[in-house]
Amino acid sequence: MVVAQHDNQSFTKYGWSVCFWVLVVSFQYGYHTSALNQIQAVLTCREYDENTPFHHGLPTCIPMSDTAFSVVTAIFTIGGLCGSLSSNIAMDRWGRKGASRLSAVLTASGACMSGLSPSVAPLILGRFLVGAGAGIGLCVGPIYLSEIAPSKLKGNIGVLTQLAIVIGIMFTQALGLRLATSTQWRYVLLISCALSAIQLFSSPFVVESPVYLNRQGLIDEQKLAIGRIWGTSRSTLRPDPERNDSEQPLLSNTDDHEEGHHETAVTVPRLLVTPELRRPLLIIVFAMLTQQLSGINAVLYYSNDILSKSLPEVGPYVSLGITVMNALMTFPPIFLIERVGRKQLFQMSVAGAILSHAVVGLGLNSGLVALSSVAIITFVMSFAIGLGPIPFVIIPEVAPAHAVSAVSSVGLSLNWVANFIVGLLFLPVRNLLASGDPSKEGRVFYVFAVVLFLTASALSRVYRG
Repeated sequence: MVVAQHDNQSFTKYGWSVCFWVLVVSFQYGYHTSALNQIQAVLTCREYDENTPFHHGLPTCIPMSDTAFSVVTAIFTIGGLCGSLSSNIAMDRWGRKGASRLSAVLTASGACMSGLSPSVAPLILGRFLVGAGAGIGLCVGPIYLSEIAPSKLKGNIGVLTQLAIVIGIMFTQALGLRLATSTQWRYVLLISCALSAIQLFSSPFVVESPVYLNRQGLIDEQKLAIGRIWGTSRSTLRPDPERNDSEQPLLSNTDDHEEGHHETAVTVPRLLVTPELRRPLLIIVFAMLTQQLSGINAVLYYSNDILSKSLPEVGPYVSLGITVMNALMTFPPIFLIERVGRKQLFQMSVAGAILSHAVVGLGLNSGLVALSSVAIITFVMSFAIGLGPIPFVIIPEVAPAHAVSAVSSVGLSLNWVANFIVGLLFLPVRNLLASGDPSKEGRVFYVFAVVLFLTASALSRVYRG
């Protein structure tokens, strides 16, 4: 298999700084996924402080019903969908760096608007803008990282996208525990604004992706970028002796990174009707659907509710503990992905997740809440080693360079849709299957196990082709 390589197989210090700059967009996605969880009570006036109705000229809470709060929460995914749908246009028109800057602008403005909101309407608009920024960032981040990563580290660096996401979730959960007061909850949102502002103002010091520069015919700029990131001015195209073609079967005839070869970037409409791109598209679509339909966000959103029978007093700490475990278990794939392989890690992850769902269901239905609690943790661990990072890693590996933006846009858009559907339907489906009997609330996890098996099987069939 032929891949783009360079003589130096590691980052320079500057290269690592660019890598971490790119990861801010993924961190922000995780941050805002759970930014409102810990501050919900004070934000919605459930814990109202009559002595300080205003602080710095702003109300100390915003009265809203559960339905209104659900809209505020869910609008983030709608914004994410819009951002993902438009991300390929941003990436192809302004480059990977330009798309990341746009993500930072949207996130900073949305987080600032949310943090300074006097009422529900600007809070909703701010959440939408933050979602749009996250949607663009989640598409451009894995591609940008893959295109700046040394060839021997592409898989390891690719896992950092998921690591940044779960660290963002964990950080905001921990921050919320400290700042969930009537006078401090706004800081949770304003800290995000400050972080994106720093990313935006530091962007002039960040280089564009060498692959994008090459595709634009900017060879001199490409060589300069390569020299700063990898410490070498030469880029070659040669076989990778350590990558098994059975691991990446689509790459044997899709590489167009060679200098002088510039195919027109594929738009989403063209992507959907181009036969030779159908297989890469289906792989990413099923990978993203498998990730979200595994039920991970149902667990992250509703862990307190699921385990309330046994742990009624420490719900916030349970949520934090689950996110900590999610973050810790994202480290092993960084070291294993190139040794074990993408498919093997993904299959191990799916098998562990299916088994965990079955045990969670059995534990809840049998009244063995301790067993279901342990099984939820093993599910999060199983998800973190494969289902979480692998779909992001393989986006730039299975699609040719001229189509990677469009493939990423479609795949991540469906990821947002599935995320929204799972979050919206989990509790109604659980209650429907339980028929009002608390001892049957575990049945919904059997559904997750079956759906995960079916989507993973479909992905395996498409991958084998």
